[in-house]
Amino acid sequence: MSDYNTMLVAITSIIKQAGSNIIMPAFYEKIVSANKSDGSVVTETDIACQSFIEQGLAALDANIPFLGEEMSEADQMQCLNEAGGQYWCLDPLDGTTNFVAGIPVFGTSLALIKDGHPVLACIYDPVRGETFSAIHGCGAHLNRTLIHAAEASELSGAVGFIDFKRLDAGAKQAMLNQGLYRSQRNIGTCALEWAWLAAGRGHFITHGGEKLWDFAAGSLIASEAGCMTGDFSGSPLFPCRKLSSPIIAACNQHIHAQLIRTLNS
Repeated sequence: MSDYNTMLVAITSIIKQAGSNIIMPAFYEKIVSANKSDGSVVTETDIACQSFIEQGLAALDANIPFLGEEMSEADQMQCLNEAGGQYWCLDPLDGTTNFVAGIPVFGTSLALIKDGHPVLACIYDPVRGETFSAIHGCGAHLNRTLIHAAEASELSGAVGFIDFKRLDAGAKQAMLNQGLYRSQRNIGTCALEWAWLAAGRGHFITHGGEKLWDFAAGSLIASEAGCMTGDFSGSPLFPCRKLSSPIIAACNQHIHAQLIRTLNS
């Protein structure tokens, strides 16, 4: 399946089915969770959702390799290093801690990586029924409506998504400076923070270490909405040969540059 528009329709259908048939029914039941080796939370829903989507993607094109959050790190690295021209990158349930706690803020994030860069992306919020999507070079959409990044000229007036827990001491202190930005949020799901940034619901993201499946889809959607993305040095996130990276994303180049100066001063 080479037509990205046709592929986007197909993967959106698969992800929505996972949301309505697996994620949301489980959200209203007693959720059993466990901690993974890195301390993050996993549930049966994460695993069931990944399995369902992986099978659906294989039915679309069995020749495209698959990298999912709930695979072993060894299998993830094998896919990253050995995949040919393209592979799928999935976070089946981003915001699992919210999900377990009964906080209705979580989503599914899927990207197609080709020649080292995301070319197709979909983030689905099953609670609000919002589908954020992008095809490289074709803009970003929310439920088929074109979306754009928010406008802001000064960091001091911006609202940011900041994950202080994963910032080192220096970066944390820099981001705590009085008056640096107007307000800060952390909603507990990287995928929706990327999607909301793209939709103009915030002005920047600062995170000390997102996983590839956290930013693969979101970075494309945000970029297509006009955002600037990169790591703390300002280097691009792709091509990517590692499973995690610090993140700076902003609604425009001006805010992005101010953040980089702040974190490297």
